[in-house]
Amino acid sequence: MTTIGTFHKSGDDYLGEVITLSVQAKNVRISPDTPANVETGPTHRIFVGRAEIGAAWTRRSAEGREYLSITLDDPSFSAPINANLVETKTGFSLIWSRRQEVTA
Repeated sequence: MTTIGTFHKSGDDYLGEVITLSVQAKNVRISPDTPANVETGPTHRIFVGRAEIGAAWTRRSAEGREYLSITLDDPSFSAPINANLVETKTGFSLIWSRRQEVTA
């Protein structure tokens, strides 16, 4: 698992940055959204400035802690980035981990 972003809460929004070798996005804002389909629609939208770069879904861990499951995508990305925004002692961290491929 790798931390690719740090955020803090400001009202209902999360504000921060996403930094990888190919992405350096500052002033990232994760804002609540009313999903069109309440059961499957995203609960949050993700912006850099006015550009929407992703969506997030509220989830609950096996231990009962709430977190955001996030998908970031942009035409400049080689593939979407999937990560989780989790609360830490110092704020919120965006954690990425490579999905394990299933082999037969």
